[in-house]
Formats: sequence, C-alpha cells, structure tokens
Amino acid sequence: MNITGGEHQDSSSGTAVTFSLEDRELVYVLHPQQIIAYRGPSSGRSDKLMNIKGIYRKRKLIQGDFTGPCRFTAALPPGFSLKMITLEDGSDLLYDFKHLFCYSSGICMKTKVLSMKNMLFTRDAVKIKFAGSGQIGLLTQGVVCQEVLHPTEPLYIDARSVIAYPENASLELTVYGNNLASQHMNYHFKMTGRGTVLFQAGEYNRRLAQDLDDEGVIKRFLREALPFGGVFIK
Repeated sequence: MNITGGEHQDSSSGTAVTFSLEDRELVYVLHPQQIIAYRGPSSGRSDKLMNIKGIYRKRKLIQGDFTGPCRFTAALPPGFSLKMITLEDGSDLLYDFKHLFCYSSGICMKTKVLSMKNMLFTRDAVKIKFAGSGQIGLLTQGVVCQEVLHPTEPLYIDARSVIAYPENASLELTVYGNNLASQHMNYHFKMTGRGTVLFQAGEYNRRLAQDLDDEGVIKRFLREALPFGGVFIK
C-alpha cells in the first residue's frame, strides 16, 4: 500500500491523502464518507456495517472496505494529519479507537479492559490493542511525536496529547515543576516502563498561535497607563 499525503494542503481547508493499492491489497477505512475521489473497478469498494463495538466506539455505522488495484483520495479536516504506522507481531501499544482512520488486512483488533485506576486517569474503560502484521492509519491533530520510556526515569506528557502507550507502562496523573508551573499546566501522565509512547502536538500548536495573535496583557496595560500610549504603542 502506497500513501501520499499533503499534496493538496491548506491550513484553513485541510489536507488530501491518496491511497494506492496493488492487486488484492485490502484496507479498511473507518471514515468512508471522507473519500472524495476513487479510481478502480466499482466492485473494489464494499461498504458494510461496523460491528457493535465499532459502532459504539466510533459512533458511526458504516466502514468502507477497499480492494486493489485501486486508488482513492480522502479529505482530512483542517489541523488533522494521517500518521501511518507499521505493526509487527508482538506490539503491545494500546490505542484510543477514536484516532483510528484505517487499517490493512493482516491486522486484527482486540479490546483491552483497563484497570480501575487507569480508567479514572484516561476517562476510558477500554483501549484497542492490535495483533498481526500490517499498517494502521491514525488521524491526529498536528505532528505525531514519539519518546522511549525508561523503567525508572519518568516521562511527563500532557494527558490530552497521548495517542498510544505500551500496555506495560505505569501511569500516574499529575503535574510537575514548582508551584507556579504546576498551577498553569494541564494534567500530565507520569509514565515509566518499556517501549514507545506516541503523542500529538496539534493542541499546543493552536494554543501558541492564539498567544501569538493576542497582543498580551502587558502591552494593553502600557497602552492604557502611559501618556499617549495608544499613539506610540501599536
């Protein structure tokens, strides 16, 4: 499966991602309504009802199954990108099902019920664990980053940014830094363990853009407090 992204990209209108499937290649698309162009035999696309778990987790009824040879283009909303990840047998990453856009044949999904503590931390009862070999496509906000966990040295990651983490990871919901720092940050996951954690940067990109667009409290104060501040301070 060959995938090209960002061929038609605009910050306000989103991105188009094109999938090219070879003969008999099969990919399952969980957001088929995003397909805006298709080239191939009409029989190459077969939509069907999701299973009950899929309907509940995605809050959608239909998935699209595409069989090669074919080529199709999916439209992604502004601020979102598609991250393709190659999986092999033995992967122990737990994913949030809402991020899953597509997956190839050879991949099967298993439901992992979280511990009561992790349910409280993640506000979710189950995660998805993939088995088999193939590719999955994750719909994320902004760039996807990854860091390797350490068994004893903790890694702090904004809880809203985490996409996937190893099943063996130890999680604590916390903040860090001095009093001022801890009072002005979102809750973070304090993680230790082995393996790689994936997280997205889109939420922070939007926040920085808002800060840069804002003239700031100090500038507003100086403009109002100083004589002729409104004239000299723009």
